Amino acid sequence: MRFTFLGTGTSAGVPCIGCTCRVCSSSDPRDDRLRASAAVTFTDSKGHPRTILLDAGPDLRTQALRAGLSRCDAILFTHNHVDHTFGLDEIRRFNAVQRSPTTLYAEDHCMRFLERVYQHIFDPAKNINDSFVATIIPYRLSPDLAAFDLYGLRVTPLRLLHGKLPIVGYRIDATAESPNAPWLPLAYCTDVSAIPPETWPKLQGLSTLVLDCLRKRKHPTHLTADQALSISEHVGAGRTYFTHIAHDLMHDEFAQELPDGVSPAFDQLTLV
Repeated sequence: MRFTFLGTGTSAGVPCIGCTCRVCSSSDPRDDRLRASAAVTFTDSKGHPRTILLDAGPDLRTQALRAGLSRCDAILFTHNHVDHTFGLDEIRRFNAVQRSPTTLYAEDHCMRFLERVYQHIFDPAKNINDSFVATIIPYRLSPDLAAFDLYGLRVTPLRLLHGKLPIVGYRIDATAESPNAPWLPLAYCTDVSAIPPETWPKLQGLSTLVLDCLRKRKHPTHLTADQALSISEHVGAGRTYFTHIAHDLMHDEFAQELPDGVSPAFDQLTLV
């Protein structure tokens, strides 16, 4: 059972177009950051291989190729922003290879966005030509963000705030019907600026916390390094990894500043 950081960068990616700063010019591959996304890969209790994506951004094709992904059974969407959704069209190749649809999990405002942008996928009967499109099963998260089972794993949606926009993070727990791993339970909380009071209890008892950490300077919709460290300390997970990192932070330097048990993630980092 594996958790792979497919991308750990902000919406512009790193290096940024037209930028020659020392991070964008760095020779350290850990400073190359595609848009934030992750994958959980495992074999379920019936012996079937499974891959669950956390978001599907515009770099999904590149991320899938370099991670060797050949299937996508489900996508857990956090919110409707372009850097987290504009890879949905790539799902059609997974459908062709695995010969099965992909289930999309999102709350209502995100699903409505996907339906509007990807009308050719959600309503293929209206396409002028009979074209090669993704095969999906949309599933709207309940308004109370109730937990659900996914191929034996227990998935709990987490209410988070991305500036003024309410979004979703996800806690993943093993069950008696799933394989376990040292990094479970894990909570994936990207694009965060604040955590509502009702979410804190759901972050207790974590082995791994994946948390937004944009830069050191203040930002209206993302956590700063100091804010992310404060949340990490409060949650007390066995290990914290920062993601959605901008070109303000050089991986090696930032890693040396962080306390034990806290690290900046990097693309293709895999937890086993």
